[in-house]
Amino acid sequence: MDRNPHSNPSVALFFVTMPSKIFGIDLRRASPQLDAVAAKNSSRDNVAEVRRTSMEHIKRPGLIGLGKKHSSHDKKDKDRSLSKDKHGRDGGRSPAPPKPVKMNMVMESPPALFIDPPQQSSGALISGRLQVSPNVVGMGDVTLDSIVMYLECTTTTKRPVHERCRECMSTVTDLYEWNFLSKPKTFRGLAGTQELPFSHLIPGHIPATTHGQLGTIDYSLHVRAKTDDGVETEYRRELIVSRALRPGNDKNSVRIFPPTNLTLHVTLPSIVHPIGDFPVQCRMTGITTKRDDTQTRWKLRKLTWRIEEHETTISPACPKHAAKIGGEGKGVQHQHDRDIGMDELKQGWKTDYEDGQVEGEFTAGIDSSKNPQFDVEAPNGMKITHNLVLELVIAEEWAPNKKPQQATPTGAARVLRTQFNLNVTSRSGMGISWDDEMPPMYEDVPASPPHYQNDHTSVMDYEGEDLHEDIEHMTLNQ
Repeated sequence: MDRNPHSNPSVALFFVTMPSKIFGIDLRRASPQLDAVAAKNSSRDNVAEVRRTSMEHIKRPGLIGLGKKHSSHDKKDKDRSLSKDKHGRDGGRSPAPPKPVKMNMVMESPPALFIDPPQQSSGALISGRLQVSPNVVGMGDVTLDSIVMYLECTTTTKRPVHERCRECMSTVTDLYEWNFLSKPKTFRGLAGTQELPFSHLIPGHIPATTHGQLGTIDYSLHVRAKTDDGVETEYRRELIVSRALRPGNDKNSVRIFPPTNLTLHVTLPSIVHPIGDFPVQCRMTGITTKRDDTQTRWKLRKLTWRIEEHETTISPACPKHAAKIGGEGKGVQHQHDRDIGMDELKQGWKTDYEDGQVEGEFTAGIDSSKNPQFDVEAPNGMKITHNLVLELVIAEEWAPNKKPQQATPTGAARVLRTQFNLNVTSRSGMGISWDDEMPPMYEDVPASPPHYQNDHTSVMDYEGEDLHEDIEHMTLNQ
């Protein structure tokens, strides 16, 4: 019998004798699908179609993976082929052309520091030199059509309206612009580095550099140089702007806690720095209420303080995604609160029940490892403030007037909670702004002494004794 399917248009079917039952299933009944296949194979003019029998879904688990080949060499060969293609694509790329000029910057002024609040600050003066030198390796002389430098303010929000939109996430504003060239200029390679001086007075009302939990405010000097053939070279330098408040008198605050007669007096410094501690003086009055034979008093059990940082920001939407928040000019407000310092005290104060007051002093401070921020309020809606929160746990006691030391707790207790605003700022150093350090102006110089006139003054020769005789001579002994 010829088994070659190409020699015979019909395909022979071979049936294997199967057991009568497998897994409790009776197989002695004829399958209608097999009958249909046999009927179709009876005709030699039609191509035989083999359909799936009702038993093909029963397979041995151990035979399922026999047709697969597990070889680590195949995977290595595949990875190697991919790496070859990758290197081949990278090798075909041409290296980036060299920049026509090299730029650097030297700052002559001290770090930009605003003194006093935004309403009173006179700003900060910056000055420096922009260094431009032709890239001799790539080309010799270079002709530049323009060199423009911008003082940029970049505000970034960490919770944008649309997550993958760069315009919703960041906004760049130009605060000032320098145009160094009024006409094209050729920079000679043999001349070396050429310097272009610049200076500017940064206004004092703008916010300082801030890196908060919800948003950031950064400043930079961005330079763009364009050659005569249209090639641009960019250079960027970060500019850190800080603000410092001058220390003033301590702040005295009073808090009353009705319905009790307790009054809390707190003395705080006017400004607080992120690095270092500051003293807090507390005095609570009205703790004793005397009657004819007995008295009730409040005893301070525990004092807890913590410093909270509250940050609020508004995420604006770009014109493309403005419809998500109801139109242009609107934004989404976000708020973030966290503790940047805390402690618990159970002793350290003095109690006087005769005068009815408790007084003490403790030291508080900000944990610098939590990257605290300074107080700031920006026009874009970003605001950071700090509060000192005090919690005092007091318990009521009863005692006779004749023996006040024999006190008995009544079981009543209260928690007194209050907060105070803190001005967190950087250190001001000597606290002298740029306008106080400048030399006097012409109108500030007093009038000079009167000139000597020839008609009213005369010069006479000296006719006294010889002055050389009174001069002591000094000699060196050899």
